[in-house]
Amino acid sequence: MATAEQVQRLKSSWIWLAILGVISLVGGVFALFNPFAATFAAVLLAGWTFLLFGILQVIQAFSIGAWSGFLWALLLGVLTAAVGVSLLYNPLAGALTLTLVVAILFLVLGVVKIMYAISLRPVKGWGWVILSGAISLLLGVLILADYPVSAASILGILLAVELISNGISLLLITFGLRST
Repeated sequence: MATAEQVQRLKSSWIWLAILGVISLVGGVFALFNPFAATFAAVLLAGWTFLLFGILQVIQAFSIGAWSGFLWALLLGVLTAAVGVSLLYNPLAGALTLTLVVAILFLVLGVVKIMYAISLRPVKGWGWVILSGAISLLLGVLILADYPVSAASILGILLAVELISNGISLLLITFGLRST
């Protein structure tokens, strides 16, 4: 349960929650209009991120020079870059893999949001965050139940719903903070 001092600190940062809520809501609406594109974009973004991280890891390993962890750092970089190249080379297979990862992520997000909501009590709107957490849990279960049949479109739809749910819950918390 949040103390009065913690609620005051939250109130002072309400604008950041509002901005995050709007960004999440707008992104969710765009993803809902084209779920395949949302899935494809997620795979490509993940691919480029892994590739960039891998390249930077390799550069970092060589920049240190001779040290006991050089081989491990180099291996980590090469493997991470390989994952990125794999996602970029075959985005449909990447969609299947990312679908599984996102299902697990939604399950974890759901639990974390519920715990976050409990810590927000007595701020008005804390129950909406619990609802958002329950939606995240449900999305994780739905992804796993339909895996891998329609991963290309379902992933985009579920990501859109998650973004919309998150955006609405953040905006409702913002309204609760502004009214207390």
